[in-house]
Amino acid sequence: QVQLVESGGGLVQAGGSLRLSCAASGRTFSSYSMGWFRQAPGKERRFVAVISWSGVSTYYADSVKGRFTISRDNTKNTVYLQMNSLKPEDTAVYYCARARSGSYQQTAGYGDWGQGTQVTVSS
Repeated sequence: QVQLVESGGGLVQAGGSLRLSCAASGRTFSSYSMGWFRQAPGKERRFVAVISWSGVSTYYADSVKGRFTISRDNTKNTVYLQMNSLKPEDTAVYYCARARSGSYQQTAGYGDWGQGTQVTVSS
């Protein structure tokens, strides 16, 4: 069992940057791929980025590619999402999650979720 807690959200102006953190507690954190999702009001929770257990492989949604960077520090049991060149359409609650099986671009592929952190980008 793993508990995930996101932090680092807030209010920023368009073009600004934020770094989100996801702190994990429990067993075998470093053996799992980790993902970030986001959910805007009235919309489905959507895939943002995923990173392999080793940190070598990453994959991003087209909407954030080139602007966001996912990373992890397994010695600290923490996953990060560096968000640059933020746009108002990035406004959402951001969730981190631990992968289990299936497609890494779908919520069903993840078995443990954090509570989410709000990111608001003003224009």
